[in-house]
Amino acid sequence: MKKAVGWIVLILVIFYIGTNPGPAADIALGIGDGIAEVFRNVGTFFSELAN
Repeated sequence: MKKAVGWIVLILVIFYIGTNPGPAADIALGIGDGIAEVFRNVGTFFSELAN
C-alpha cells in the first residue's frame, strides 16, 4: 500500500509539472534557493568558528 501511494504521488507531481511548468519552476527555484542559503549559512558558521 505504501509503495502504491508513493507511485501515485510521483505521477501527480509529474502531471502538475507537465500542466503548470511556470509555477513548478518557481517552486523548484525557491527550493534551490533555500538549500543554497542553508549551505551558505553553514559555511559562514564554520568560517566564523575557525576565526
